[in-house]
Amino acid sequence: MVRLTDSEKLKKLEELHRLGINPYPYSYKVSTNALNISNNYDSFEGKKVSIAGRIMRWRSMGKLSFLDLIDSSGKIQIMLNDSELNDKSKIIIKFLEVGDILGIEGKITKTKKGEISILSENVTVLAKSLKILPEKFHGLSDTELRYRNRHLDFMVNTNTRKFFVIRAQILKYFRDFLDAKDYIEFETPVLQPTYGGANAEPFETYYDALDTKVYLRVADELYLKRLILGGFEKVYEVSKDFRNEDIDSTHNPEFTQIECYEAYKDYNDYMKMTEDLFSGLVYKLFGSYIIKYQSKEINFEPPFKKIMWVDRLKELSGIDISEMTDDEAKQIAEKEGLEIEIKNAYHVADSLFDKYIKPDLWNPTFVIDFPAYMCPLTKSSRNNPLLSERFEIYIANKECGNCYSELTDPIIQRHKFEEQESEREKGDVEAPPSDLDFLDAMEYGMPPTAGIGIGIDRLVMILTNNISIKEVLAFPTMRPLKDDSKNV
Repeated sequence: MVRLTDSEKLKKLEELHRLGINPYPYSYKVSTNALNISNNYDSFEGKKVSIAGRIMRWRSMGKLSFLDLIDSSGKIQIMLNDSELNDKSKIIIKFLEVGDILGIEGKITKTKKGEISILSENVTVLAKSLKILPEKFHGLSDTELRYRNRHLDFMVNTNTRKFFVIRAQILKYFRDFLDAKDYIEFETPVLQPTYGGANAEPFETYYDALDTKVYLRVADELYLKRLILGGFEKVYEVSKDFRNEDIDSTHNPEFTQIECYEAYKDYNDYMKMTEDLFSGLVYKLFGSYIIKYQSKEINFEPPFKKIMWVDRLKELSGIDISEMTDDEAKQIAEKEGLEIEIKNAYHVADSLFDKYIKPDLWNPTFVIDFPAYMCPLTKSSRNNPLLSERFEIYIANKECGNCYSELTDPIIQRHKFEEQESEREKGDVEAPPSDLDFLDAMEYGMPPTAGIGIGIDRLVMILTNNISIKEVLAFPTMRPLKDDSKNV
């Protein structure tokens, strides 16, 4: 059963209705916001404004009351003095409480203590709250409760809102950066008959109208490459992708990334572009290349460090994985005590990387030239056919981007798809199936191309100083509650 509220709140609501006051009006004319007033007090002093927001604190001193009103820009103090209020407002304030949304008209002033305030003349009820807000510092500090009730989290923990302002600024910067280079933004299918572009287990669903099974995309890659094939030379997409994987501090099954592709470029070109993109973003947001993450500095000043994947692993562990077979991988996994379900070459190499290399990747670092068997969509290295021209960029021990010199030979691509099919038959559920339509498109001729996918969520984590991905997702994936009464 839905819990509306306690009887006292309902009585106040009913009394407003009885007095002919609509507590849920259609609109309200707002002339400014809290931040604008705070930043420009000299030009506002003595002038009348109208502002709207939620009451977050109420202090009464006889006929004088002080409210903290929160709008989307911040907080401002409201002064309610009987001598200044009109008759209707004097009646309304008797039925107001913390949590209500108000419209305030009044003059900008300062208190004796120097706090910028609005001396209210007219009060309008814009929404009567029927539930008690959690206390700011005590009632909504539990992360589980916060993630399940983001509306409350945003109401009482205004610092959380700042994470999403920064997130929006990051996405805008990326779009502006690419648009300025004449990239075109596209939208590709979310529901796909054949998923591909990454090693990941997909979500499945069903088209009733087509009587067929389809998959939520795990990446945008193969569709964006079709656009390159079609003659668009610079393309990108800001997308929601889906991978049926574990949920932890750096993984969410539904996540946001930007994928972009450019004809006639290779991964060396994209290393330079990625340096420019990331360093420029950080400088734009913070006015410096150096930020602090978890009390430790990260320096985004280019050029970024580069390390060779295979060489670095051999240096640290003595293991050469450049042409590791599945049988050798199983032996290495046992010897190294790697706790992974699938012990083929791909997963063992990936696990060895996490064990030996990733812990040292703090400042932005390009990890380059992966083993070829890990890169079914990538061209072989010009210097060593056992390796592929691929880099990942790591920041604060987190992978934030993945780039290839894209494979454009349809015969080699078909062969690599067949190798992936073989791994699927052996039980690797993350190995993607062959996309025969994509192969058919490639046979018309694909130009040299570079492509990159950049994980937005992890980058936002770092730039907002958060250790959990859930903090930077407005509505993170949560385990369903068995008892709905536990919810707020």
